[in-house]
Amino acid sequence: MSLLLRAGVLALLLVVQGCATPRVPGPVPTVILVSIDGLPADVPASGRMPVLDAIAREGVQAAWLQPSYPTLTFPNHYTLVTGLSPDRHGIVNNTMNDATLGRFVSKQASARDGRWWGGEPIWATLQRQGGIAATMFWPGSEAEIAGQRPRYWKHFDGTVSVDSRVDQVLAWLDLPPAQRPHLLTLYLEQYDVGSHAAGMHSPQAMQALATVDAGLGRLREGLRTRGLDDDVDLIVLSDHGMSDVRGENLRYLDDLVPADAIDVESVGQVAWLSARPGREAEVERLLVRRHDHFQCWRKAETPPEWRFGRNPRIPPIVCQADDGWRVWLHRSPKPAPLKGEHGFAPEDVGMRAAFTAVGPSFRTGVRLPSFDNVDVYPLLARLLRITPAPNNGHIAPLLPALQDAR
Repeated sequence: MSLLLRAGVLALLLVVQGCATPRVPGPVPTVILVSIDGLPADVPASGRMPVLDAIAREGVQAAWLQPSYPTLTFPNHYTLVTGLSPDRHGIVNNTMNDATLGRFVSKQASARDGRWWGGEPIWATLQRQGGIAATMFWPGSEAEIAGQRPRYWKHFDGTVSVDSRVDQVLAWLDLPPAQRPHLLTLYLEQYDVGSHAAGMHSPQAMQALATVDAGLGRLREGLRTRGLDDDVDLIVLSDHGMSDVRGENLRYLDDLVPADAIDVESVGQVAWLSARPGREAEVERLLVRRHDHFQCWRKAETPPEWRFGRNPRIPPIVCQADDGWRVWLHRSPKPAPLKGEHGFAPEDVGMRAAFTAVGPSFRTGVRLPSFDNVDVYPLLARLLRITPAPNNGHIAPLLPALQDAR
């Protein structure tokens, strides 16, 4: 193959992968990215959220959005806006340790320290290229990352109602053109909170779905009254799905290995631990294998499709519970009788996330096969007509949904 032909093939591959998405001429649409934390893939078009159903019917719906490992809130939200797997961007858990930085806890002061956050989120990509971003809550948006914060952002406050969050997004759209954001994010955690409290089908969770759906209706009506229907691309998705777990479904690490032989960083659907000095061989012999309702690996030997295990913030041993179970310690408090949970393997059906989109850049009535959540970042870059930062995503799975699929 000639050098010229090889160069052409390489350029084509980069375009398809989203790592060098070309700018598309024409006016830049406004993009609103909404996350409904924990929303399962089977909710859109199910009748449980009529406004979301209409978005799916009028625009695009994917069979599901494949989450990254681990299927937790902070790792996956940051993957959505960077196109990088958690192993690459460094937010490998909601809570984690770093040899230099200490302890990271989601929604606390450590999460506002940009040194934890690798890669380049879409708001930084946009603003480096002359655009304006606004975030009505999103993991990572409170930190300065890649030299940028969104032009407009808010400290997370779970007491702020869905309606108030929507009204703030609409208020940003009311700014004069020179100050108006091109990208706006909206984070809605109410269903996740309700599911964790009493189960994914509990009255609390169902009320949360209704509240969030009404908020989506308020957003769409606000766009209509402003005459922005033909100018705004609206993407509504989730970070992961949800599964119910009974309180008695526990398997104990300290039934298998002496408690004084391990330092445990986390328990639950994902359990992380390290052996104490001199006990490494013993701990690996007892734990690194398949067990009843869970499995443990050396970090570098986790399933390759998870793209996980290289980051130094991951402890030496990773244990993953089967769907519906937890890996626990006898000294840990007993969980509630029934809770909705995530954090299971991304290939488990319950962990499938939702994806819908509508707007001038999208075709009508499109049903897409499933695709990986790293692909959302190159989609956002294409919609905003900016050059993406290096990422793991591919634009190709989204091309059938786009009006301009070149």
